[in-house]
Amino acid sequence: MDAGAEALAHAIGARVKRERRAREWTLDQLAANAGVSRRMVVNVEQGTVNPSVGTLLRLSDALGIGLPALVESPTPRAARVTRLGEGAVLWSGDLGGRGVLVAGTEPPDVVELWDWTLMPGERHESEAHTPGTRELLHVLAGAIRVEADGHTHDLETGDALTFLGDTAHSYANPHDQPARFALTVYEPGVGTAHGSEDTHA
Repeated sequence: MDAGAEALAHAIGARVKRERRAREWTLDQLAANAGVSRRMVVNVEQGTVNPSVGTLLRLSDALGIGLPALVESPTPRAARVTRLGEGAVLWSGDLGGRGVLVAGTEPPDVVELWDWTLMPGERHESEAHTPGTRELLHVLAGAIRVEADGHTHDLETGDALTFLGDTAHSYANPHDQPARFALTVYEPGVGTAHGSEDTHA
């Protein structure tokens, strides 16, 4: 990991550990609630891995805090500015593409704003998010292919797409030019499924 990725991994690990301890959960309890291995929880908390977006979503959903809370300061503010280059790079493609979480809201209805770049030939697979999740995508440059719920959508510069994110989906750039798109993810009711476990926190 480069210095930026390492710093982000340590920040995420510290937040996961803090939230887990606030709930008085063991490593095994968090692993079970998130559907990931105990070893993965340990590695995330120690900041020794760069976990996938899917793993981060599982952990944040289990903790009931939403993905943006894992990468942002826990202090609430009326307004938060993310300057160019300050977003959290949560996906890096083999050819130089990036998925950057640039802004987000707090639970229970979490909205994430992403800035994605896909280099020619890159593809990002996303597992199904929680029920009711919606995604809105706007192509800013180039062209991409989105597969969702058994349908394929070829999008060019200026095109937009809205789809359900609670089934497996993917974004790909099968073309010979880089592509960039803005992605908004709406995940309703984050944390409500774990309300009973959170009452003692």
